[in-house]
Amino acid sequence: MTGEAGVAAFEAELASRLGSFIKRAEQALMAEKTRVLRDHGLTVAQYSALMLLRYVPEASAAQLARACLVTPQTMATILGNLEQKRLVTREPSALHQRVLSTRLTATGRAVVLAADRAAKNVEQHLSGQFSAGEGQQLKDLLDRAVAALQDHASPQLSADPDLEPR
Repeated sequence: MTGEAGVAAFEAELASRLGSFIKRAEQALMAEKTRVLRDHGLTVAQYSALMLLRYVPEASAAQLARACLVTPQTMATILGNLEQKRLVTREPSALHQRVLSTRLTATGRAVVLAADRAAKNVEQHLSGQFSAGEGQQLKDLLDRAVAALQDHASPQLSADPDLEPR
């Protein structure tokens, strides 16, 4: 297969895979959020960290990394950039000497509120494409997809008793 026939075969293969539709939707959502957050000087990851800090003041870098689904190293970079922009401050935790607590600055609070309005507009535009019932059905279906993939990834117990942990 070459040229146009190969491209057509590849597109047909992608069209048969549910994951490609989920990925396309996720990429479109992230591209639009990236676009609107750029006006606020933020990346999606920076916005996510600021949003968590809005709800969980004094979160540690480890907490932020877990909640934002990034590595601790990536979160360290994100926090360094936010600190340079004077959107957050980091100080030693009162509870743990080796942990830095991160807080929003007044500027950080203002930026995250404005950025969140822009991000919510993207979400509302997306939600507006579905009836209330369709929106709930989509959420339910996506939850079921996540659960199915998590179940698939969990270790399967062997049918062979000799291979079972004792």
